[in-house]
Amino acid sequence: MIKKRAALGLFLLFIVTAFFAGRYSGSSKHQASPTARRVLYYVDPMHPAYRSSSPGIAPDCGMALEPVYEDNDSEAKFKFGDVISVSAEQQKIIGINVEPAQRSSGSRVIRTTGRVEANDNRVYRLTASTEGWVQSLGNNPAGTIVKKNDLLATFYSREFRNAQQAYLGSLASVERLRTGRDPEEQNRSSDANLRLNEEQLRALGMGEPQLREIAKSRQTTRDIAVVSPIDGVVLARNISADQRFEKGAELYRIADLDKVWILADLYGNEAKALRPGMRVKVHARELDKTFYATVDANPPLFDAASRTLKIRLDADNPGSALRPDMYVDLEFAATAPPGLSVKQEAVIDRGLQKIVYLETGPGIFEPRAVETGSAFGDRVTIMRGLHDGDRVVTAGNFLIDSESRMRSSAPMVTLPERCDAQRAKKHPVPGPAEDKSESAATPRDSRGSDD
Repeated sequence: MIKKRAALGLFLLFIVTAFFAGRYSGSSKHQASPTARRVLYYVDPMHPAYRSSSPGIAPDCGMALEPVYEDNDSEAKFKFGDVISVSAEQQKIIGINVEPAQRSSGSRVIRTTGRVEANDNRVYRLTASTEGWVQSLGNNPAGTIVKKNDLLATFYSREFRNAQQAYLGSLASVERLRTGRDPEEQNRSSDANLRLNEEQLRALGMGEPQLREIAKSRQTTRDIAVVSPIDGVVLARNISADQRFEKGAELYRIADLDKVWILADLYGNEAKALRPGMRVKVHARELDKTFYATVDANPPLFDAASRTLKIRLDADNPGSALRPDMYVDLEFAATAPPGLSVKQEAVIDRGLQKIVYLETGPGIFEPRAVETGSAFGDRVTIMRGLHDGDRVVTAGNFLIDSESRMRSSAPMVTLPERCDAQRAKKHPVPGPAEDKSESAATPRDSRGSDD
């Protein structure tokens, strides 16, 4: 009975021990799995450019190689190229300057150029309503400032003669009916005919001053006057003396330049900074004057030739100082998006890649690929590739880049090969051992042969 109880106790003890052993083993495996780290490669702590796929001793300093783990190399795809070592004295000679990448925000100033254009809503095109011949021209070529009702030119047309005679006949009929005792219905009919004849002369192009002169003199005129409809500037004159023109031909184009448009070419990231109603500073170099314009509410147009967006600005133009096709300098302040930024000089554009040189240690510089954002002032935003506080080369980086490219194009020597070369220098392997006994015995053998 005692033996059975002892056996049962041992069996229970074995089961409890196995349970706790299995639980401990499972928990240790569970705890070890998240902390398992995969080694990518091994580096020399003094010269990170030396890399090895296996642990060992650095060939130059004799220090143990340090492992680089996968979780410590999250920016691995942004690291490439040869690391450059530059002494402090060489840095002074080259003029290397290093500044930290910083998070910045605020406003930025965008400068560009714009071209003045006449406001299409204030441009008047004088076209011929009938064919005719130019009789005379005033001294008003393109660029001339004219006033409203100023005489521009005179021309002759047969249609005007018939229309003038019909107009004079209507005037005479109205006066005759008003002095007589005809019914009121006939008076209203005569007034309507008179208005129709007046409208016909206006539609053909006769101005109000000449129309009133005909009504006053009761005589037709041979030369029809072309007068300016507004106070403005002659943009184009398309006729000359004694020229015959067809119906629909444009004779003059005149613009009111009290308000003008300014078209600015901006790229997409800069155009986003302009909002409707924003105030823009305009400087005309030829006039040495400063104006102000506002961004138009209409969306910008895309120019396929320059691949830019054309932003339209509305500007007051006192004295018509700004003329069409004149170039002006534009300046406006825009809000810079908050983020990490470096000086623009720090970024080297390699075409498909943009890189900066990062100081990873005293005199150690490593190329780092970056993704840039918008530029503001003398700085550019860094979207990926850098961290806050990273020390970046802002001057002398082109010389460092040239050295890095030269090293990249040179034949590469792996770290194990370097180690083998260093070991061979420190511990030379002796050549084949010489047999001293044989060399020493040779004279004896020769003497023995003599005997």
